[in-house]
Amino acid sequence: MSRSYCINCQYPQSTCVCHALKPVCSQTEVVVMQHPSEEGHAKNSVRLLKLVLPQTQIYVGETAEDFIELQHYLATQTKPVYVVYPNEHSQTVAKAGASEAVIIIVIDGTWRKAYRMLQLNPWLVDYPSLHLECVDESQYVIRKAKRSDSLSTLEAVAHTLVALNPATDIAPIFAVFNTMVQHKLTAMPAQVRARYNSDKIKG
Repeated sequence: MSRSYCINCQYPQSTCVCHALKPVCSQTEVVVMQHPSEEGHAKNSVRLLKLVLPQTQIYVGETAEDFIELQHYLATQTKPVYVVYPNEHSQTVAKAGASEAVIIIVIDGTWRKAYRMLQLNPWLVDYPSLHLECVDESQYVIRKAKRSDSLSTLEAVAHTLVALNPATDIAPIFAVFNTMVQHKLTAMPAQVRARYNSDKIKG
């Protein structure tokens, strides 16, 4: 028997997140460069980000050729463009003097895949990069990460929006995010769910 899906959020009816949806208004334009392996991932947080930030643009690919359309689009924009990725040249939002009216590029993929995408897209170095100051530990307990400072793409965007404008209400972003996480945890067998909770406590 096939599963019934919500026509709005595209999640199965049993895990619909529409009751937690409240669009967020922001002058910041979010562009996601998504690795192909993330596009259909059941735990992909970008799906949720698009629901609460409808203006989010998602480009799927890996090489520079895959992002030709994005490169052309950015070349026509007058807003400052920043890549949200920590490196030896990145700055905090405050030090960069960035305001809310900017375009931020985030890379959606594991640390290894994101780094690989950076190497394959040297055009990104034309834009200054930002890193986040200390933020709370990731709430993405249902997805493992090798680095303790790892954040989901949704979390990284939310924290960047607040850094750009402290008045931004990101509670709706985390409301729908936490709803999805709880749905996933509830669907797990008890012993598997306990392992995730135990790992979270150890972290």
